[in-house]
Amino acid sequence: MPRRPRIKLAEVPQHIVQRGINREPCFFAEEDYHCYLHWLEKAAADWHCVVHAYVLMTNHVHLLVTPETEAGIPKLMQAVGRRYVQYINRSYKRTGSLWEGRYKSSLIQAETYLLTCMRYIELNPVRAGMVQEPSQYRWSSCRHNGLGQPDPRLTPHPLCLALDRNDADMQSAYRALFRSELDEDALGDIRLALSQGQPLGHGRFGDRICAAAGVRRPQKRPGRPVGNSNQPGDTETQTGFGF
Repeated sequence: MPRRPRIKLAEVPQHIVQRGINREPCFFAEEDYHCYLHWLEKAAADWHCVVHAYVLMTNHVHLLVTPETEAGIPKLMQAVGRRYVQYINRSYKRTGSLWEGRYKSSLIQAETYLLTCMRYIELNPVRAGMVQEPSQYRWSSCRHNGLGQPDPRLTPHPLCLALDRNDADMQSAYRALFRSELDEDALGDIRLALSQGQPLGHGRFGDRICAAAGVRRPQKRPGRPVGNSNQPGDTETQTGFGF
């Protein structure tokens, strides 16, 4: 079966997931996380992409990125992936691929799903049972977005800036988003859109995105998953923001 063409548009945020092959680890030591983030920052600058959120899990990565050009995200992922795999293979005397096929991505309707997607990304360590609070996990954008800790890789999305006029109140408003449980329907929509590589949004957003990209949209649109779609580490739990 031929691969579905990627939907590539400038100035539209994308949720990106890349997993280790066979869901095996792709980070083994603290230095590995630092190296990945270094190359993410460099590639984002080289290919004119802005990163709004990320989490580096043991065996996969989530990113939320807005590209300035259509080629931005493919070039960014190629650059980061190539350099990181070379580093891992050299450091651990291994060969072959580190990643499980192509990365998955979904364009996000910012007005309805961007903040939900940021919560989804930064709550990954909580869902995986690694920490009790998202701010306790070191390898994510949570401490920057919610606490204001410097992170040179990140650029706030205008919707985050609109939460309040000054930085302290904006961060407080962002933290407040984590005090309620993430909606199960939204979780299902995010996962299904990623698995199908389809746009995520309300109304005719998906149709407009596909038309603008010149891609035919499948008749079956992303919607509520049937049955239990949860995978290990994907069960949402209610959490505060432990500061």
